[in-house]
Amino acid sequence: MARRYDPNPFDEEEEVNPFSDGGARGKATGQSTFSGGSFYTTTGSVPSATNSRLSPLPPEPADFYNPTAPVDIPFDSAADLKMKERELQAKEAELKRREQEVKRKEEAARRAGIVLEEKNWPPFFPIIHHDIANEIPIHLQKLQYVAFTTLLGLALSLFWNVIAVTAAWIKDGDPKIWFLSIIYFISGIPGAYVLWYRPLYRAFRTESAMKYGWFFLFYLLHIGFCIFAAVAPPVVFKGKSLAGILPAVDLIGKHVLVGVFYFIGFGLFCLESVLSVWVIQQVYMYFRGSGKAAEMKRDAARGALRAAI
Repeated sequence: MARRYDPNPFDEEEEVNPFSDGGARGKATGQSTFSGGSFYTTTGSVPSATNSRLSPLPPEPADFYNPTAPVDIPFDSAADLKMKERELQAKEAELKRREQEVKRKEEAARRAGIVLEEKNWPPFFPIIHHDIANEIPIHLQKLQYVAFTTLLGLALSLFWNVIAVTAAWIKDGDPKIWFLSIIYFISGIPGAYVLWYRPLYRAFRTESAMKYGWFFLFYLLHIGFCIFAAVAPPVVFKGKSLAGILPAVDLIGKHVLVGVFYFIGFGLFCLESVLSVWVIQQVYMYFRGSGKAAEMKRDAARGALRAAI
C-alpha cells in the first residue's frame, strides 16, 4: 500500500537546467525531504553551475585566406644580382652589335644594287621569291600577273601532256614517249622560270635594258615551243610524246579516250601560245615607249666599241 507522501512514479520529473543560475539555485535551496516518518529541510544550497567558455583563438591576419597575397621569398644576394645584371647588359650589347652589322650589310648590298630575295612562293613550300604587289610598279603589275599566268599555264600544259602520253603508252606500249614527256615536264618549268620569267620580273623591278633583251630572246623560244607542241609534227621530237593536234587525230580512231586526252592537250598548248603572244607584244610596246630600246642600242654599241678597241 502506497504511503501518503510517497512520490507519484507517473509524475514527470522536473528537469533542472544546470546552466541556469536562478532556477537551479531556487529549487535546490529550502527543499524538504521525508525520511523515516519525519521531514527535514535542506538548509544548504547547491552550488550553481559556472559558465565555462573556451578561450578565444588569436586573431588571424587579414590576408590569411587571400591566395594573391605576397609571399616573402628570400632573394639572391646583392653580389649575385649585380653579376646577373652585368650578364644581361653584355648580351644586350652583343645583340645590338649584331643588329647594326646586319643593317650595315643590307645597306651596302642595297647601294651595290643587290636585292636580298627571300623565298616565299608557294606559301606551303617556298621555292622562289615572288612579290609582285610590293616590288613591281603598279602600272606594270597587271602585265606581270599575266606573264606569271603563262608560266603556270605552261606547267599545266606539260602536266596534262604527261597524263595524255601515259594513256597512250598504256595502249600502244611504247615507253619512250612517256620518258620524253617526263623530261619535258621536269626541264620545262624550271627552265621557263630561270630563262624568261625571272628576267622579266627583274626587268620590271630594276628597269634594266639587258634584262629585257634576255627576256625577249628566250620568250620567243617559249612561244615557238608552245606552237610546235600544239601541232606536234613527227619531227625532232617523238611524234606522240607531245599532246598535239596531229597525234590526236591519229589516236582518235584507235583509242577514243586517248584521243580526247590529246585534244585537250592541244587546246591547252593553243591557249598558252595565244597568251604568250599577247604578253610579248605588251612588253615590247612598253619597252619601246619607255626608251629602253634606245638605251639598249647605246649599251650594245658601247660594248661593240670596247670589244673592237
